Amino acid sequence: MSSEQTEVLVVGGGQAGIAMSEHLTRGGVPHIVVERDRIAERWRSWRWDSLVANGPAWHDRFPGMEFDIDADAFAGKEQVAEYLAAYAAKFDAPIRTGVEVTRVRKNEGRPGFRAETSDGAIDARYVVAATGPFQTPIVPAVVPADAGIHQIHSSAYHRPGQLPQGGVLVVGAGSSGVQIADELRASGRDVYLAVGPHDRPPRSYRGRDFCYWLGVLGKWDAATPAAGAEHVTIAVSGANGGRTVDFRRLAASGITLLGRAGAYEDGVMRFAPDLARNIAAGDANYLGLLQEADAFVERNGLDLPEEPEAHVLGADPECVTDPILQLDLAAVGVTTIVWAVGFGADYGWLEVDTFDERGRPRHQRGVSAEPGVYFLGLPWQSRRGSSFIWGVWHDAKYLADQIAIQRGYLAYDAAHPTIHEPALVVSGAAR
Repeated sequence: MSSEQTEVLVVGGGQAGIAMSEHLTRGGVPHIVVERDRIAERWRSWRWDSLVANGPAWHDRFPGMEFDIDADAFAGKEQVAEYLAAYAAKFDAPIRTGVEVTRVRKNEGRPGFRAETSDGAIDARYVVAATGPFQTPIVPAVVPADAGIHQIHSSAYHRPGQLPQGGVLVVGAGSSGVQIADELRASGRDVYLAVGPHDRPPRSYRGRDFCYWLGVLGKWDAATPAAGAEHVTIAVSGANGGRTVDFRRLAASGITLLGRAGAYEDGVMRFAPDLARNIAAGDANYLGLLQEADAFVERNGLDLPEEPEAHVLGADPECVTDPILQLDLAAVGVTTIVWAVGFGADYGWLEVDTFDERGRPRHQRGVSAEPGVYFLGLPWQSRRGSSFIWGVWHDAKYLADQIAIQRGYLAYDAAHPTIHEPALVVSGAAR
């Protein structure tokens, strides 16, 4: 069977695939990027209408291009998608949209891989899985489909009017859950919010955004956590111009806070008695960052305004001091559950031996256990910032360097042995 030939096949045309393509293009490495939808499609269709980036425009971007908005503003989802498409056009990224990869397997008796796609077969020496962390929406099998409750994942939520009339239970208090709950309450809905363990940074402090503080304090470069702790729920929001997520404020607005969602039976949802503990741990995370920021200001002699009021926390609301441990959904008028509990990975198309028993990639900084296969856009791939736009750019550069090194070895000629510098090998397009 005939197939198209390329050096590197990049699967995914979002921020990870675009970053990878830029570095390969700079090095003169022949490659193809395939995307089953449009460029940055998940920013367009897997987000609610009012979503904005969680970091300001000066921070959440690629190094080579700024957003065309105020640097301290938070880009809307369509602005992010358009930014990524414009960035790809800037260096004429070889992205083919509307092409789905259905299978990738190793070639037999020769190097490289064969990818079966909706547009024909592609043979590549290297494959980069740049599909990112948001692949399969997780909807826990807790509430039966025939329970009479409308259930959707946060990625399918777009606006309050899309939901049936009635109250809403939002499960998950990361960035998505708190913003969706806040929007629903503002629209007049009765809202219940199940809150699990989380980090809760200040939106800004002493005139600097939390992205600045995580940067100068070295927290974006924190080492990859131990297995099982890869995902940290961060309660942060750029909505309404950006403000600190405050669960006490959410409760004061009329949202009823609950502990982690548990079992469901005969119309009743149960919740863990951990709400106060989760709120307290988030407070400790918040106050700890303020203290580190204060120490940094003093140590470096910075002239930044003090904010003593930021250290003062209000009294816990009744829903925290006297938590609800079970809720008859029909009795309180809840007709919808929004599951904001994250995503799972789906690499069923990648038929190589580099996954653990849970289907997670085995890799080191994106270099997989299967020679020639790389992953990009994973949470904590190399550091805390890996799944952010700027973080994935730096991870992509590392992977491009690793591919260059491998190309250098493959370019070895026994008759004329020489040491190949990675940059020279890349630019020479050696095979």
